[in-house]
Amino acid sequence: MLNFPLASSVTPRLEEIQLEDLLHSLKRIFQVDLTGYKRPGLRRRILARMQWVGVAHYQDYLNLLQQQPNEVQHLLDTIYINFTGFFRDRPVWDFLANRVIPQMIANKAPNEPIRVWSVGCATGEETYSLAMLLIEALGIKQFQRQVWIDGTDVDADAILQARQGYYPSHQVEALPKALQAQYFERRNEGYCWRQDLHCSIRFRPHNLIQHPPLPQIDLLVCRNLLMYLTEEAQLQALARLHHSLEENGVLVLGKAEPLVTRRQRSLFTPIHRQSRIFTKGPGSVLKRSNLG
Repeated sequence: MLNFPLASSVTPRLEEIQLEDLLHSLKRIFQVDLTGYKRPGLRRRILARMQWVGVAHYQDYLNLLQQQPNEVQHLLDTIYINFTGFFRDRPVWDFLANRVIPQMIANKAPNEPIRVWSVGCATGEETYSLAMLLIEALGIKQFQRQVWIDGTDVDADAILQARQGYYPSHQVEALPKALQAQYFERRNEGYCWRQDLHCSIRFRPHNLIQHPPLPQIDLLVCRNLLMYLTEEAQLQALARLHHSLEENGVLVLGKAEPLVTRRQRSLFTPIHRQSRIFTKGPGSVLKRSNLG
């Protein structure tokens, strides 16, 4: 693999301008909007892909993208981070199972729907983890009658994998034996989510910044997505999550995603700070423009 940086004659300021030109060209030509991502991480990943294909300058890479449209997907595969797992950060899931979900169920009549949204679901492990918690709390029949779970992600390939619900053995075998037996079927060299439990779970491509938020959500899990966004994009995303939640809805963020600015804190009230679990606040500074 070739190994060279951008030409040393390019000043940091000029390089910054060229990167912005590339991002706006991606948005205009390919309808791929990466402008909400923090620049240091985004720059590293774009340069890594450029290095892989043997291109040293942003303009040359844009020319390559226009000549080889399939390269856009390779770039996105490099940028999008799909690291996930079943019940990742177990204490968070224990708090959901012991405190949040029982209260959520108690607030609902048996015939009222419970709507759950897993944002940035990647290949689906988190979404299926939510399903397992709700089935354990409600039983399979009531879960199928009452619960709707949406898993969304910007990565269409990851969504396809999530819909299949097929995972390598080591991922599923890390679960307790009872959960393995209850929710997965052995298939070839891996495990597949039970087909009869798919009806309440939907996976779809969705961009939190570009697309309207899903409505009337009771439990919204959006972990380790905001940390990659600029402050402006974070506020826009949080405004959409606020709009999506029911009045007593619950939001779960990632461990590295505290709400630090005044405008962010105005949208949500902490339930359990350590687990980054919040309930919907009044949103007094929420502007309609943040919703798109």
